[in-house]
Amino acid sequence: MTLRGVSIASALGVLLLYGGLILSLCWFFRGDALRESLLSERTLFSVRLSLLTATLAAGLALALGIPAAYALSRFRFRGRELTDTLLEFPIIVSPAALGAMLLIFFNNPLGEWIQQNAVQFVFGVAGIVLAQFVTVLGVAVRLLKASFDEVPVELETVARTLGATPRHAFATITLPLARRGLIAAFILAWAKALGEFGATITVAGTMAMRTETLPIAIFLRLASADIESTVAMILLLIVIGLSALYVTRRLLGRAVHA
Repeated sequence: MTLRGVSIASALGVLLLYGGLILSLCWFFRGDALRESLLSERTLFSVRLSLLTATLAAGLALALGIPAAYALSRFRFRGRELTDTLLEFPIIVSPAALGAMLLIFFNNPLGEWIQQNAVQFVFGVAGIVLAQFVTVLGVAVRLLKASFDEVPVELETVARTLGATPRHAFATITLPLARRGLIAAFILAWAKALGEFGATITVAGTMAMRTETLPIAIFLRLASADIESTVAMILLLIVIGLSALYVTRRLLGRAVHA
């Protein structure tokens, strides 16, 4: 078999694997159950909560990730190698373990003080945002760093020789040229936060109409053996996530041809 044939067969194998899993949901699909599940107040609450927390988590990830990624891309400083290595920490450590680490932190004196005097994270909406933020931050910084690496340093140097300050050069040269990467990093971080489960359930729990995001709603319905509602929630999550990725591709495609 030729290299082209092997490559195409492998790509189609990936399609069959994930496509087959999605199609297998059709076995338990019922239109009336789907309509009833999607229109219920509990489901609508889960959708609103998931969209809100994922947007906040992705926004916070970019707010911290942009300057951090720029520092890793442009500067040499003490701790740079360790920081760059720890970007993979959320991948190496399972989400459940990451959530357990957050929970343990909030049982330390500093964490207890934060809980009592600042923000209630454990079993609260803030805990959902925090769990999602910690989970997606490393991925966001890695994507942002790759985008900044693609912007030639020489362009910033020329801007500075013409009188631009470092901040002005960053805002007018680097950020616009890296905008495709910024968009991709936000959407991918948002999609990952939307589907985050392990850390969220560990920190925020499974309280219906309070901390029930879409992944937690799927877990609760599956735990109660409500397969049809579980399928409906999974399909809803897939549609939202794939729609976000499709919009990202369209936006990036237009940016390329602009």
